[in-house]
Amino acid sequence: MTTFSYTHPRNILVATLQRLYDYGMTTTSGGNISLKDDDGNIWITPGGIDKGSLRPEDIVKVTPAGQVIGIHRPSCELPFHAAVYSRRRDVRAVLHAHSPALVAFSMIGACPDPTLVPGSAEVCGKVTFSHYDIPGSASLGRIIAAEFERGADSVMMENHGAVMCGRTIAEAFRRFETLDYIARIQINASGLPSPLIHPAGFPQHQEWPEFEPTGASPEECELRDQIVNLRHRAYRQKLLFSGSAYLSARLGEDDFLITPTNFDPMSMNAGDMVRVRQGRRESGKIPGTGAAYCREFYRNCPWANAIIMTRPPHAMAFATTATPIDSRTIPESYIQLRDMPMLSSQEYFASPKNALKYLSPAHPVLLVENSGVITFGKTLLEAFDRLEVAEFTAKCLLLASRIGSFRPIGEKQVEAIIEAFHLPADEAEAKK
Repeated sequence: MTTFSYTHPRNILVATLQRLYDYGMTTTSGGNISLKDDDGNIWITPGGIDKGSLRPEDIVKVTPAGQVIGIHRPSCELPFHAAVYSRRRDVRAVLHAHSPALVAFSMIGACPDPTLVPGSAEVCGKVTFSHYDIPGSASLGRIIAAEFERGADSVMMENHGAVMCGRTIAEAFRRFETLDYIARIQINASGLPSPLIHPAGFPQHQEWPEFEPTGASPEECELRDQIVNLRHRAYRQKLLFSGSAYLSARLGEDDFLITPTNFDPMSMNAGDMVRVRQGRRESGKIPGTGAAYCREFYRNCPWANAIIMTRPPHAMAFATTATPIDSRTIPESYIQLRDMPMLSSQEYFASPKNALKYLSPAHPVLLVENSGVITFGKTLLEAFDRLEVAEFTAKCLLLASRIGSFRPIGEKQVEAIIEAFHLPADEAEAKK
């Protein structure tokens, strides 16, 4: 069955640009977005209008004959939007913005490397670099359009920013957001002495047979709401980007909830969560790629009732350089994180059993090379707190490296923290 969008182009553009603006990916006067409708009209954001208070009536319509309809003039970048549509019949949306990380790359004449993180290259598509020309000029339009005509999906613009195309606004936005995240990860990693590495493995897709739910208990409803709220919260706090994470909560014996695959975190609701019970998925829904791992973890970690995996940009600087995150920074970090084992991507993706030998109540957080941070908790909130603290700690370490030498909390101080806060003992230490 074909699914149609019943949202007016004006509302789609306003919502998307508001999201870009709120997320710090553009400024009051910067950035522009357009979409092309079935009649060949181009709907585009206006020029010279405050992006932080854009209204649907501010959006400009440009007909195939070139007639401009609206209360404002269209963005000065209309020429390259129109040129892209004329060269690529499959493109129905174009997004251009100036996130600081992508602008930084555009200033040095380079493209971020989306192959650093599994799955990101598929989202960004072909990434190319275009030479500088005057904003709004016909010549810039020809330069950009030529890149897309040669098969680009994401184009870095010299000393300017980036522009993405897509079959929908959502696809173009996801490309921009993902490449921006990769850029931030690379910039953060540049503060570490170790070189960047690339993943040696990738998540394996698993087919799940279906089951038909007969109802939902109050506990299940509550957990679904908690997952949705925490995923929205993680997105607002830039702890994840679209399609880069999963949140899960245990319901019972071999029975858990998990976020769906490739879902926009800002439009997700409780009904979108996927229940996985006894190796079967809730009918009509596809669980996130971490479902098989969650199932194995829940089976072998009775102390954990919630699991979160995501890719926050500061912690990922450590993951993409195989640099351990030293949690012995401040007592609060050590209390929540303890010492964090790191797994290679090859080891992790080969089998979830490889991660189990590192997990325990004394080691509730894992760092996987190139792939992210995995936090475990007795509750969703505890797992989320650990995610926040992991990113906070990584950021503090990167900042400290700019101003001096890091001095971790000593072994005796660690022992005192464990005793004062009644933290679980490390099994290896307990056997001594």
